[in-house]
Amino acid sequence: MSRLTRVSQQEMKERITVGFEKHFGPLGDGHVYFAPGRVNLIGEHTDYNGGHVFPCALTIGTYAAVRRRTDRKLRFFSMNFPRNGVYESALDELIPSPRFGWTNYPKGVVKIFGDHGYPVENGFDMVIYGNIPNGSGLSSSAALEVVTAVMLCDQYGFEIDGKQIALLCQESENTYNGMNCGIMDQFTVAMGREDHAIFLDTAKLSYEYVPIRLKDASIIIANTNKKHHLRDSKYNDRRKECEKALADLSKVIQISSLGDLSCEEFEEYKGAIEDPVCRRRAKHAVYENRRTVDAVRLLKQGKLGAFGKLMREAHLSVSRDYEVTGIELDTLAEAAWRVPGCIGSRMTGGGFGGCTVSIVRNDSIPEFMGRVGRAYRKKIGYQADFYTVKIGGGPQIL
Repeated sequence: MSRLTRVSQQEMKERITVGFEKHFGPLGDGHVYFAPGRVNLIGEHTDYNGGHVFPCALTIGTYAAVRRRTDRKLRFFSMNFPRNGVYESALDELIPSPRFGWTNYPKGVVKIFGDHGYPVENGFDMVIYGNIPNGSGLSSSAALEVVTAVMLCDQYGFEIDGKQIALLCQESENTYNGMNCGIMDQFTVAMGREDHAIFLDTAKLSYEYVPIRLKDASIIIANTNKKHHLRDSKYNDRRKECEKALADLSKVIQISSLGDLSCEEFEEYKGAIEDPVCRRRAKHAVYENRRTVDAVRLLKQGKLGAFGKLMREAHLSVSRDYEVTGIELDTLAEAAWRVPGCIGSRMTGGGFGGCTVSIVRNDSIPEFMGRVGRAYRKKIGYQADFYTVKIGGGPQIL
């Protein structure tokens, strides 16, 4: 288990306050803010295809200590990457650049706020400290965006609700950071509720909070420790392939997204998709949407075993038809399925590295971590990390 997952929120607040004072002086009338990471239980690569997703916020996340300035300067420091030192910029330099590293995420949010009529007139000093494993696919970028948005609302008096914060942060990631993601990550981080997952229709942005009652089981995250870089991967390519499939289908059936299709309709009209690769991408999007709807229904009925079977089907689909897993994620999932106490396991997040999410009976957790960990190390050559996580709420001002 990760050491940081056992650190309380109060301890994290104290640590980041000390870190702020070390680099920027007393926090004074500034504040500490928190936004959670997220894990998606089922419904992968459906959010930008107008389908359903079923994510939940976590108790781990990103903390930000922020104090306003009287000039237009921006200063950033990450306690997770101290060797990078302090990044200095200004409100007049809101242009994305690789040299600004992770600070492109908060700067992008500032830029989008201004574009939508929420101008930030004075700069700020910001220190970031997170306990989301870096590069794990648990939405550290969305947490950083949302924690910035919540900070801006608090510090500068903007009145924006959680749904709008999610949309602004998604726009920031799409346009400022060049990552053509859907709404799921930002929505989950901004709208999370403790002990609940969010059943979200990404086309309508209608949602339902569903209680997660695992009884004698827990959610286990297994990190491949292969860092994923979605903007530099084939993630955007997958979206283009789905858009091409949608364009072909729209010639024979009136739909606005792949999420509008039932599985039966897809089978009837799939021949209209000219490229066989795009046809497989669309198949995943359509069938995964159906699986997600069915999975939530089964979970409400207390049929956890059936839910777990759909998790396995979801992984096979995202591996074979969508091709975003790779040997690391497939090794973790396949090893998990062989452990008797594992109810279900699948890749979570964008793929190309990152994590699996598993539901494991509590009395089988040590065996699960041991067997899956050994299988992974034997095949991949280095170790995976395991985290027992809890479902948390949304962003907070601490």
